[in-house]
Amino acid sequence: MENASHDPYYSLRHSTAHLMAQAVGELFPGVKYAIGPPIEDGFYYDFDLPAPIHEEDLARIEQKMHEIAERDLPIVRKELPRDEAIALYERLNQPYKVELIRDLPEDEVISFYHQGDWFDLCRGPHVARTGELRHFKLLNIAGAYWRGSEKNKMLTRIYGTSWFTQEELDQYLSRLEEARKRDHRVLGRELGLFMFSAEVGPGLPLWLPKGAVLRDTLEQFLKREQLRRGYLPVVTPHIGSSKLYARSGHLQTFRDKIFPFMEDKEEGDTFILKPMNCPHHIQIYASELRSYRDLPIRLAEFGQCYRYEQSGELNGMLRVRGFTVDDSHIFCTPEQLPAEFKAVVDLILLVLNKLGLHDYRLRLGTRDPASDKYVGSDENWEAAQSAIEDTVRDLGLEYFVSQGDAAFYGPKLDLLVRDALGREWQMGTVQVDYNLPERFELEYIGEDGKPHRPIMIHRAP
Repeated sequence: MENASHDPYYSLRHSTAHLMAQAVGELFPGVKYAIGPPIEDGFYYDFDLPAPIHEEDLARIEQKMHEIAERDLPIVRKELPRDEAIALYERLNQPYKVELIRDLPEDEVISFYHQGDWFDLCRGPHVARTGELRHFKLLNIAGAYWRGSEKNKMLTRIYGTSWFTQEELDQYLSRLEEARKRDHRVLGRELGLFMFSAEVGPGLPLWLPKGAVLRDTLEQFLKREQLRRGYLPVVTPHIGSSKLYARSGHLQTFRDKIFPFMEDKEEGDTFILKPMNCPHHIQIYASELRSYRDLPIRLAEFGQCYRYEQSGELNGMLRVRGFTVDDSHIFCTPEQLPAEFKAVVDLILLVLNKLGLHDYRLRLGTRDPASDKYVGSDENWEAAQSAIEDTVRDLGLEYFVSQGDAAFYGPKLDLLVRDALGREWQMGTVQVDYNLPERFELEYIGEDGKPHRPIMIHRAP
């Protein structure tokens, strides 16, 4: 979700998450608190509860939330030194908060937000008083591993939504009901497009004849357009050596999403189902000596990928374990980067317009300075981000910045599309990458007769 500087609902929903957490604490003594952020159209909070709760408990929690809101408690920010904050949460037997504080950078300000006797570790921002929180609804309960890892404990996640007016809330709940009626999983089966089989496995769709025709029609349209724009079709295998992905950095940063390794004792190697296509395309580029006259080289593939999504994350065709991605990688010189990036954005917008998807916005994903998941030098990151910003401004397109949404190897521009029900989906991404060419020591011979490093653009409309 966007931060407070872009979304007026951020503070409202953040505060409603705290309101729910306080209500859960009053109703279920002994609860351990994890995290509770605002998200698109709502919020959630993860709890480690002393006993399981059920959907029928949501009404009771909601009633307690209204009671706390009626108290009109002031919401006050306070700060504590790191050692005192850790000691406080250790006394209160809140291990998740202790872990969060320990993982914060040493110079991070440790802040809390208090409402009455209840408080929570939080950067903020929040509304001024609980009395401002009146138009909300708890939606459902789900399971969520602590910090998204199946190695950690499964927590109870409660989702909700919050709005400024009752009219907004009613409209949103009406859209949710419409979405249930238009559930793509039901429509896909009724229209004979796709199905799932428990014997095949969760998250592995089977395309039925009508769906296969529809899919092929879309692929042929995209292939024709790509060929017209100078893309070169390639095909790569479904598996690859784990050494390839170790060199790219995906093995270190993406390991939780990779299926278990396949050991080849005869070759003395291990293989994985490929989670993305870029390392394979890099090998095609590196297979021969390249000249500046050869660039740009635009490789395109409808590549089959596999990602080990947790069972609780699977959602029809929206989140699967096996999927085909229209994936392209462009290798170009620094001088060619602006024109190539513009051409990629133009292709994505063409596809959206052809499909009648006109309600979209652009998100620039940048690094989170508090995270260590990224690779590459600051200089390369700054160059890549500047290239994206300059190009988008030249195209006259508006965008917003979302810190922490970058890929691990570079910043990216995402296209977020709203459907007929107002729901937002990411339908395309363009990433400028200086780092993988460096990791794989990619080169081309420049006009000066010397080797130079190409820049890589990742495109997936």
